[in-house]
Amino acid sequence: MPRDASASLRPPASLRALPREGRAMLSYDPTLAWSALLLLAIGVIMVYSASIAMAETAAYTGYRPWYFLARHAVYVAAGVAAGLVTFQVPLNVWQRLAPYLFIIGALLLVAVLIPGIGKAVNGSKRWLSLIVINLQPSEFMKLFVVLYAASYSMRKADFLHAEQPLKHTLFRGFLPLLAVMIAISALLLQEPDFGACVVIIAIAFGILFLGGLDWRLLIGLSLLLPVALWVLIWIAPYRLHRFTGFLDPWSDPLGKGYQLTHSLIAFGRGEWFGVGLGASVEKLLYLPEAHTDFLLAVIAEELGFIGVVVVICLFAWLLLRTYAIGRQAGRLERPFAALVAHGIGMWLGVQTFINAGVNMGVLPTKGLTLPFLSFGGSGIVANCMAVAILLRVDYENRRLLRGFTV
Repeated sequence: MPRDASASLRPPASLRALPREGRAMLSYDPTLAWSALLLLAIGVIMVYSASIAMAETAAYTGYRPWYFLARHAVYVAAGVAAGLVTFQVPLNVWQRLAPYLFIIGALLLVAVLIPGIGKAVNGSKRWLSLIVINLQPSEFMKLFVVLYAASYSMRKADFLHAEQPLKHTLFRGFLPLLAVMIAISALLLQEPDFGACVVIIAIAFGILFLGGLDWRLLIGLSLLLPVALWVLIWIAPYRLHRFTGFLDPWSDPLGKGYQLTHSLIAFGRGEWFGVGLGASVEKLLYLPEAHTDFLLAVIAEELGFIGVVVVICLFAWLLLRTYAIGRQAGRLERPFAALVAHGIGMWLGVQTFINAGVNMGVLPTKGLTLPFLSFGGSGIVANCMAVAILLRVDYENRRLLRGFTV
């Protein structure tokens, strides 16, 4: 081989100076990937444990104890496969697709409400029946809102900063996204899915703030939140009942406080090290939605305080790496990638906080699952795709640091 050709194939001097382990670390962040995979693995084990009693006693499962385990394992496999495909897509492609994905998500939310198309479960119309699986559009809408809000912030950057006159920022930067989010929120509240609505609103305006929105507008929006909450309670009085039940669940333990009291009993029984894997009593048809919304309570009962801390630490590390990747993208002058990374961090962080708060009695009961762990195909696939996009942001950051193009 000619000398010039061999030199062109040689890695840069800065890269050759790194130890072998350091070179391998440059392609992606393995700790981010492993934290997500560990959460998925814990979810498979705990979903099986939490769902055995329900699976054995329900006719639609065929009285098979492994019914939910088999389905959840398929969901995890589908999520990992979707993540591998998602990782191959460059961030600039996601930026171009963001408005179209958002429109598709909005159309799916409309389709859910059409009689004969949407499927109702426990009084909520949140699913589209696809013969073998049920698709929950609101789970994918969280990812689409992350991409759309980041794309919107890039397109409207000239109208979002405080240097602009306030009326320009208000009418050309803030109000268009506010109108779109109100429309999406109205669709979600029709299902109803108040939890997803809260997460999506937090994502959109969190990204808008990070994108440079004038802080005065955010203060004004914050002042309107109590009014919006009052309107939502006035429209649906059951939300007030949930709130009062959350404040004192023991006043009506067989009624509005039923879920929370049994969740608190599960936490209390777990103590430090739990009663043992598979030994939960609350999952024996006492605690509703034990394998979905209240999976953390079963973890607390069977694995104790230590098990809950391990789960929370895995989420904390995932979020720390998410924001570190976002900051690095910002330093590399990749604003869209930075906003997407931070938006995904806000999504996973807010949803995890709400689910854990509900399970521990810190927040009113909401129908939000625990990311990566709770049973549910749409949520698992959407979470895996989000992590894959984070890994893609990190991968492109590292390529730029090595002097390559993305």
